[in-house]
Amino acid sequence: MIMDANVEVSELQNSEKPESQNGGKPETGKDADPKIDEVKEDAVISNEVDESTSVEQTESSELRKDEGSRTFTMRELLNELKEDGNEFRRSTNSSEGERRESSSPYSQESKQHVGQSNVAMDLINSVTGVDEEGRSRQRILTFAAKRAHNISRYSSAIERNPEDYDALYNWALVLQESADNVGPDSSSPSKDALLEEACKKYDEATRLCSTLHDAFYNWAIAISDRAKMRGRTKEAEELWKQATRSYEKAVQLNWNSPQALNNWGLALQELSAIVPVREKQTIVRTAISKFRAAVKLQFDFHRAIYNLGTVLYGLAEDTLRTGRPVNAKEVSPNELYSQSAIYIAAAHALKPNYSVYRSALRLVRSMLPLPYLKVGYLTAPPAGIPVTPHSDWKRSQFVLNHEGLLQLNNSEQKQDKAAMKVDIPDIVSVSECADLTLPPGAGLCIDTIHGPVFLVADTWESLDGWLDAIRLVYTIFARGKSDVLAGIITG
Repeated sequence: MIMDANVEVSELQNSEKPESQNGGKPETGKDADPKIDEVKEDAVISNEVDESTSVEQTESSELRKDEGSRTFTMRELLNELKEDGNEFRRSTNSSEGERRESSSPYSQESKQHVGQSNVAMDLINSVTGVDEEGRSRQRILTFAAKRAHNISRYSSAIERNPEDYDALYNWALVLQESADNVGPDSSSPSKDALLEEACKKYDEATRLCSTLHDAFYNWAIAISDRAKMRGRTKEAEELWKQATRSYEKAVQLNWNSPQALNNWGLALQELSAIVPVREKQTIVRTAISKFRAAVKLQFDFHRAIYNLGTVLYGLAEDTLRTGRPVNAKEVSPNELYSQSAIYIAAAHALKPNYSVYRSALRLVRSMLPLPYLKVGYLTAPPAGIPVTPHSDWKRSQFVLNHEGLLQLNNSEQKQDKAAMKVDIPDIVSVSECADLTLPPGAGLCIDTIHGPVFLVADTWESLDGWLDAIRLVYTIFARGKSDVLAGIITG
């Protein structure tokens, strides 16, 4: 099924939440997600963040084999990955907590206490369930024993030293993990009660040590989990606002975290669905800036790339629904739709085995300017003459595909033999630039092995679109996935 511009707004505004938000758990199966291939070192991707083994293990169980031929609605696609992010963030942040714990000067237990706990765990592990129910009970018993052991450790540490922020932080992590394991029929404390208690521990820990960025990050996730239980209520709105403030603090303390930026964007996106209409667009545009910042930190961060595509689609729908005229400084709904399709196509090219990305692409592929990924206007100097009077620079049409950036002949809409061409393998870096030798406008510099290429976009917002598109195409090339992208735009 191919989606046109009249698809319901509600189908895409509940955008995919791969890092923290509401919705059902993703369907899982045995299909393994191959690890990202190694990429050559290059200035254009030098700021990428490697994914951890725990992340790869989590991602490897996201798809079910019987999903392939199913037709999805956009709402299903966007809700499909929401809880997937819970697993992603838990594995990442639990390991952070363990690292903190191991380095704490306070949270150390006596050898006798540890020895007694190990004996208890050995007894539990020695019990082997004869059937699936028995094994399930064993797993629950093991988790409960570990939880009780850890809470006892951290409680004892706090009694000995009330200012042990490491113990408070790790205690909060245990409570948060416990909340994830609360079943619907459980007689134990409710998920919300456990999360609320975890939030209190995070609050105490950050009051004692205001630089615990991982505590602020996990605190924001716990608040988000509480917010999603409350639907679109005033209480949920306040919790989402608290979550955004915690993510903001986490990013201030650790600016090099694409995951925190992505989650921040998701929290803003959830908030935008609750606030009054007059506030919505401002919050949505802020969410876009957070997703874009996450992608700039890690060009192959497919979750943020996909989220950026879905939020742009929602903005296009909102703009179209209002029916108000678009002024020269605003991006038209058609352009927003096209941008949305670019990011979804890039996410699929990076992770072609993700059924959600694949299905979403089927819905938005017709919005791409096929057989190209991006088409637009840039002001360029005469081919081969980078430094020339401003009067010699001409605004002309450019197209971007999996092979490179091409300048087209304005009259015949085809490539001129003397026109500018940048091959993707030749790119070293892509950046905005401000240079007095360039005509007024949003300057773009593509540094290649043959030297720099300078262009000028119509607006700074248009420049962002070109920067992202070129970087994504290069990243897809560097990851060895150009054939996937070629199939998308030419197939």
